[in-house]
Amino acid sequence: MDLVGACLAFVSVAERGSFTLGASAAGVPQPVASRRVAALEAHLGERLFDRGARRAVLTPFGRDVLPAAQHLVRLAEALEQRARQARRRPLPLAVPDWCPARDLAHLAARAQADGLTLELRRAGPAERAALARTGEVRAAITAVPPGGGDWVVPLGVAAAVPPAEHTTYLDTLRVGRSGGAARRVLLQPEDDVPHVRDPLLRLRDALGLRPGQVVVADSLVGAVADVLGSADLLLCSPAQADDLGLHWRPLGEAEPARGYAVEAVRADDAERVRALGRDLARCLGASA
Repeated sequence: MDLVGACLAFVSVAERGSFTLGASAAGVPQPVASRRVAALEAHLGERLFDRGARRAVLTPFGRDVLPAAQHLVRLAEALEQRARQARRRPLPLAVPDWCPARDLAHLAARAQADGLTLELRRAGPAERAALARTGEVRAAITAVPPGGGDWVVPLGVAAAVPPAEHTTYLDTLRVGRSGGAARRVLLQPEDDVPHVRDPLLRLRDALGLRPGQVVVADSLVGAVADVLGSADLLLCSPAQADDLGLHWRPLGEAEPARGYAVEAVRADDAERVRALGRDLARCLGASA
């Protein structure tokens, strides 16, 4: 038996002196309220109302148990209110600091539509991992090797002007072949992680490029400014290049990629974040 539902019907009828009015207040049809009261009477072993009266008149037993039933109904209402408040409690989520504000806004709006309030905190890869590890945020989108997480973002290089070729080869950046100033490939701070950075540095050395031709920039803004004012290249995703107004091409000698995973102390927080996977994919520039 639904004890809370039965007590709600009992209290609503008792306080209004009518099964019709009580059922309406409880939000159920009158026959349902009558069945619930009858089930409660059977459960308690005594009649709650005098069935011979024209109105819903409490029996002595009904008057005795009414305060306890009212208390139970108030507790149930308080529980539902507390649950609603808990669902609205913001969930702090650490996200990459380069994610476009437009996409983050759509992510937050989608979460609100699902009854989840996100408190987005932008941070670099090392800080996001630290925030999740120390519990300063309830969940974080952390950088992981491709294939070991929830999203994969392919990377290539982007230039200020459209390259003539459909694929860019780092080998063509060697100073001896270009005959001009040494062009650079700038890595964003987001890609200053071993699984992205180290293979590209090894490829740089294997191709005979100068050490300064593949480097990690101090900031994304500074890197983009350098690319816009030169022939340098920015390591980024196709979606990020489009957002920055740059022209993207894949690399010929390598297929670098970002991997992202949801890290959370509580499994239910991780699942609530993963439920927003399509919108998070848009923020990260990954395929849905």
